[in-house]
Amino acid sequence: MNEKRVDVAIIGGGTAGMVAYRQAKQYTDSVVLIEGQQFGTTCARVGCMPSKLLISAAEAHHGVQHADRFGIHAGRIGVDGVAVMNRVRNERDRFVGFVLDSIEEIPAGDKVSGMARFEDDHTLIIDKDQRIRADRVIIASGSRTHIVPFLEDAGEHLITSDEVFDWADLPESVAVFGPGVIGLELGQALARLGVRVRMFGVGGAVGPIQDDEIRAIALKTFNQEFPLDPDAKTTGIRSTEAGVEISFEDHDGKEKTETFDYLLAATGRRPNVDRLGLDNTGLELDERGVPLFDRYTMQCGDSHIFIAGDADNDLALLHEAADEGRIAGANAGRFPDVRTGLRRTPLAVVFTDPQIATVGLTIQQVDERCQGCYAIGSVSFENQGRSRVMGKNRGLLRLYAEHGSGLFMGAEMFGPAAEHIGHLLAWAVQSRMSVSQMLDMPFYHPVIEEGLRTALQDLNHQLRQGPERPDNCMDCGPGV
Repeated sequence: MNEKRVDVAIIGGGTAGMVAYRQAKQYTDSVVLIEGQQFGTTCARVGCMPSKLLISAAEAHHGVQHADRFGIHAGRIGVDGVAVMNRVRNERDRFVGFVLDSIEEIPAGDKVSGMARFEDDHTLIIDKDQRIRADRVIIASGSRTHIVPFLEDAGEHLITSDEVFDWADLPESVAVFGPGVIGLELGQALARLGVRVRMFGVGGAVGPIQDDEIRAIALKTFNQEFPLDPDAKTTGIRSTEAGVEISFEDHDGKEKTETFDYLLAATGRRPNVDRLGLDNTGLELDERGVPLFDRYTMQCGDSHIFIAGDADNDLALLHEAADEGRIAGANAGRFPDVRTGLRRTPLAVVFTDPQIATVGLTIQQVDERCQGCYAIGSVSFENQGRSRVMGKNRGLLRLYAEHGSGLFMGAEMFGPAAEHIGHLLAWAVQSRMSVSQMLDMPFYHPVIEEGLRTALQDLNHQLRQGPERPDNCMDCGPGV
């Protein structure tokens, strides 16, 4: 068996692993990057980029379909499924190519292909034919799609989000199980491209939404486009020659059966740690088999092993994976000099229409942190000026702040331009701004962000730090 000794071994060549590699190399030249499947990122191959390509096609079709609200009447409208999927794959491959170009810049001697498994705390076995002894190890092994066992009854009609982007054409119908981020984005996009979609959930969750009022509006809005039951009672799944037959109870409690071309399992992802032989290490594991770690240092206990990215099952977002890789790589590189790194304000965006954004602390976390001494400000976008002009006047924004200090702590939004407003709010949380300081910032007219000002004015009043805002102002200007 070939043996190699290094200062730092990194398991996983995705976002976290690649960033960790660059950081570790600043402290030592003795670093290897190990990848068991394909070098590159989940985001580029099967995640955020190809999904946004499908969403963009769906938005284009939806916009033409509803242009008559502006007095614009289009001619014949059609969806060329083959052309749609060709563009998705071609642009996806282009994005992947950029990632692979960066992988090519890594010296061949620093890359190892094969599945890694711990033999002990300092030793990795690669595909049974190579042994790597490392002073420090970073686990950045990513995650994979998780399929709930009962969905396997769909047989050959069962797919995951990883396989959607390899379709040569759009199907006629898809049953989506899991109204999380992936399920909502792909389900709505497919529905807007003319695919018959029905979405099933368990437990009542809708995406990452924690605020009950936001969830209620989102659920009502999505159901105007396709059936979505967030707490469905599914009584049977059966693979047939015609497709996958799904039996369920409808809203009236009556059993109903529908047949779909595919069952899309969007039931989450699981960290790739179960095949790493972690039992052969001295690491303390949680109930999911994930090592316990400090999210500010990414160190597992007080050991020489670090973890980053989707493997830690903390926040499965690309920017979080990059931050974690940066912290883990630097700490592994200069070990035993372990330092805390910057963890940014939580920010997540779901690219549905309307979009969903969550920022900072959830309403439950605010309640716990403030022991009930907090206020909520809100704005409906139904009558917000620029939103009505654009025909995007749907949704709700809710802001949370602490009584007394007026400190802005978090927000949830289901509405237009949430991806942009979410950034502004995340910057405000990270800067520890008060609501009055946020209201001192400039607001142009007419823009959707005036809706944010309306919510801030409401929040300021609820904090008893400002006057009640006039009704029906339609964001009439900065002097209000």
